[in-house]
Amino acid sequence: MNIHEYQAKKILSQYDITIPKGAIAYTPASAKKIADEIAPRGPWMLKSQIHSGARNNGYFIENEAGKKGGIRKVESKRELIKESEKMFGNTLVTIQTGPKGKIVNKIYVEAYTKVKNLFYAGMVIDRMEPAVTLLVGKTEDDDIIKVTLNNPEKILKIKLSLDQGPNVAQVRQVLNFLELPSNAFKNLKKFINGIHKAFIQYDATLIEINPAGLTKSGEIIALDAKMSFDDASLYRHDDIKVLKDEGEYIERNLKASKYGFDYEEFDGSVGLIVNGDGISLALIDLLQQQGFDAACALNVKGGVDKDKIAAGVKIIMTNPKVEGILINILGGFVRCNLIADGIVSATSEVGLNSPLVVRFEGVNKEYAKEILEKSKLPMEISEDMLGSVDNLIKIMKEND
Repeated sequence: MNIHEYQAKKILSQYDITIPKGAIAYTPASAKKIADEIAPRGPWMLKSQIHSGARNNGYFIENEAGKKGGIRKVESKRELIKESEKMFGNTLVTIQTGPKGKIVNKIYVEAYTKVKNLFYAGMVIDRMEPAVTLLVGKTEDDDIIKVTLNNPEKILKIKLSLDQGPNVAQVRQVLNFLELPSNAFKNLKKFINGIHKAFIQYDATLIEINPAGLTKSGEIIALDAKMSFDDASLYRHDDIKVLKDEGEYIERNLKASKYGFDYEEFDGSVGLIVNGDGISLALIDLLQQQGFDAACALNVKGGVDKDKIAAGVKIIMTNPKVEGILINILGGFVRCNLIADGIVSATSEVGLNSPLVVRFEGVNKEYAKEILEKSKLPMEISEDMLGSVDNLIKIMKEND
């Protein structure tokens, strides 16, 4: 689960991380009122609140929004009202939103803070180690993704324990890597400790502060913030669950989450139904090797029944991008026959307008195949993963 910048900053401020003064606005009038309260003389930052990074480098689809991106610095009240009017209700496109973009319904109005020594700070779970990992980088105005890909030497990675933040040597390592003045050591330690405590206590999967900066007084301040949380842990965090902005999610995502499924959409033409991230990634790789890609992937989990599976199948079938469906289930906690019953139930309700290839392996495999064969549905049953991909692509090409 993701939250907005203003929500993430509020959480981080509870962990001794300094943030600029700011508040959320829903109209140009409320933006002006907030500006009067937080910094009467300005300047101010107007920051579009959508679930996306790279907002500053994005663009609005509508001409009336102007050529500036989703984050704008304004010097006067008149300019603040003018620019916020351009942003509200218009569609911001970034490298993370896709070409359709997202509508800006709220703007975070923030006091402009002059800083030096801009840098990136983040915390993630490195699943290869495995370990909680602190990431820092001398990015200045560079895109962190480009830096990671093209100049990995600019990113420092430090493994941290679950129960303790960085030790003195690790803080010193960060200080030297970022070339910060020695008198910033105390505030840097407080800053990193705050990120670590928030990360652990809220079961976060990601915290990003991009950028952070050193103020004239020596304080380290979070100029931006992003937080993502482990969905499986939300039952422990009622205060986080209420922060979910359902307007940021498409209807299919919301339906999938209500049934306990993971659902992602991409730019391809094949709909995937799997039970495991590894299977999903393997299928995507096999598709790409043959010049195809996934339109979406639905990851079902244990504890499902026929009705839930049918709902999941309908989610895939109602995605307009889907031109072919590939179902690949390794039966264990999810029994193959339940998937088969769900397929039959869903197709009897919404029909089957796309080629469908199914591959079962594991618990009740033969029973599941028998259910599908008796249904007389126009589908193919494959015996292995590679064969299922080959069969679907063959059918899709024949239908072109």
